[in-house]
Order: sequence, then structure tokens, then C-alpha cells
Amino acid sequence: MPDPDKNGVESGCKELCSAFKGVLSWKWDSRFETVLAEFGVGKIANVRAILERHLPIVWDGSNMASAPDVVRTILNLLGGLREGQLLFTSDPHGDAFFFCAWWPWGDGKTLSIRIAPSYQQSSDPEKAEKARRLKGWFGM
Repeated sequence: MPDPDKNGVESGCKELCSAFKGVLSWKWDSRFETVLAEFGVGKIANVRAILERHLPIVWDGSNMASAPDVVRTILNLLGGLREGQLLFTSDPHGDAFFFCAWWPWGDGKTLSIRIAPSYQQSSDPEKAEKARRLKGWFGM
């Protein structure tokens, strides 16, 4: 069965990757099945501006109570939100949408972001294929 969200997911990933070209380098985070980039505080404004352009909904401790179930599920899978952490998302009401976990490190010098699409109705084999494609779109 064809993936109805493949083109939107692929174009979204490619747009994000292109926006971050020359700004961030990516690696695979198998723990969360996301692409991962680490960067210094000097890049915060640039990275956040790119994220807000592509993932305009920002979740934090102040608005999590109003988050849809799917957003809360993602946060639970990521271990919740700690002080200073954010979750950027596209519109979470579709079958597939994007999220980015924004995690400042405790050293005050480094942050990491983890990006992935969230598929609502995927079997394990489909998720494995989608992870393979995500890695490819981000050059891994």
C-alpha cells in the first residue's frame, strides 16, 4: 500500500535539511530513532529561527496541558520535558507530522536537537523503512 504522506514527509525533511545546510551536522540517534545535531549557544538564534519557520508550534511546560494526545505521547517517549526543553511541531493533527526536541545541556554551552516525523498509523516494518528514508534525507 502506498504511503499517502511520503511526499509531504520527504519534502518536509528535505526542506529542513536544506535549511540547516552549513549550520548543523547530523548523526543518527538510535535511542529515539531521530536525526540528532549538537551545537553551541552561539547558534541558538539561527537554529531556533529555522525551526520556527518549519515547525511553528512550540510546546513547553506552560502549554502541555492543552497538547493533543499524540504530542504528549511523543513527549513521553522522549522522557518528558525538563526545565528549558521544548518540543517544536508542525500541525499534529495529520497522519504524519514533524517534531523537534530542543534540549539544552547542563553545561550552559551546548544544545542538541532531535528531529523526526511522527507516523500515527505505521507498523514496525513500515517504521523501519521510514527510518531508513529519514537517514537518507539527512545524508546518513
